[in-house]
Amino acid sequence: MGRLKELRKYVDNELNKMEDADKKNSAIVHLYGVSLAAAMLAKKRGLNPELSSMAAMLHDLHAYKTGSYDNHAHKGAELAGNILRELKLTDEAETDIICSAIYHHDDKLVVDSPMDEVLKDADVIHHCMNDLSKPVKEKEQARFDKLCAELGM
Repeated sequence: MGRLKELRKYVDNELNKMEDADKKNSAIVHLYGVSLAAAMLAKKRGLNPELSSMAAMLHDLHAYKTGSYDNHAHKGAELAGNILRELKLTDEAETDIICSAIYHHDDKLVVDSPMDEVLKDADVIHHCMNDLSKPVKEKEQARFDKLCAELGM
């Protein structure tokens, strides 16, 4: 089984523990949507699509498991590192790349490493394109506009 498939199996198992069906569905849609967008952006930018997709699958898992978004990016990075080490899916350098992306993904106004930026941008794409009836959040508008230009939209 491939690394991404194994990680998705783990994440699916965690999400299936959620009792609220609507929240569980939203979590699945978001993590898989961001994962796909991250892989596409990474490939376009010459980065590792597998690692970016893995980061995306884990980026909000802490929030979904706990029901809290309080400092969820930093806590999520720690959880992701523990999961990756437990499953032995990545080496330490790959784990650091994934955890950095998760750690920084909520700070949309700052530019970080290229892989960190892939996760931020994939998250913004999903936030902005998943429900077109909602306005773009102010903190995401500049990043979304830049993405639209990059993608020719």
